[in-house]
Amino acid sequence: MQMKIIARIYTGFPEKFGVPRQSGIAENRGKIIFEPEYRIKEAVRGLDGYEYIWLIWMFDKAVREKWSPTVRPPRLGGNTRMGVFATRSPFRPNPIGLSAVRLDRVEMTAEYGPVLHVTGADLIDGTPIFDIKPYLPFADSKPDAAAGFSDAVRDYSLSVEFPENAEKTVEPEILSSLKSVLSHDPRPAYHDNADRLYGMEYCGYSVKFTVDENMVSVTQIIRIKA
Repeated sequence: MQMKIIARIYTGFPEKFGVPRQSGIAENRGKIIFEPEYRIKEAVRGLDGYEYIWLIWMFDKAVREKWSPTVRPPRLGGNTRMGVFATRSPFRPNPIGLSAVRLDRVEMTAEYGPVLHVTGADLIDGTPIFDIKPYLPFADSKPDAAAGFSDAVRDYSLSVEFPENAEKTVEPEILSSLKSVLSHDPRPAYHDNADRLYGMEYCGYSVKFTVDENMVSVTQIIRIKA
């Protein structure tokens, strides 16, 4: 069976480091641009009536010939192994991901046809998408369901502190979404060194930061791409 790439998502994350570990936990924005064959407005007719959508996509940066029945979830410190089917690890028999994102709006453009603007994606810039489906709260939402070992870290978050001049040099929307991303701690769980300087790229900016207990301190944020 052959899967067709119908679209790609653009999120401002050129690399894996910094990408939220789950969809919907951070307020980072992105847009979905369809491949030429699927740039048909009729294909998204009625989609703007939904607040959330499911994305079925490919871990294109994690394709491997072999797979392991167990993986080490980052939030468990990187040392405890769990069954791959009990996790959302990218290293799976088939490199397929599933994310629920908020659909902010559907924009009709002359160049790309329908463009979907979304919030809360946990995907790298340019990730290929296989399918898009509407999220149905009456069927898809199970708020009282057990969440296994993930329940222990569900409410984990950090405070974020920016340099004094950040508000003058960075667009408010980007600063706000970056704060949301950093609050969920992009570091590997086994890193716990207050003196270590971390770096990531987000929406054309180079971001440097340290983490001390429950505080993320951004030491530098400079534009690297127009």
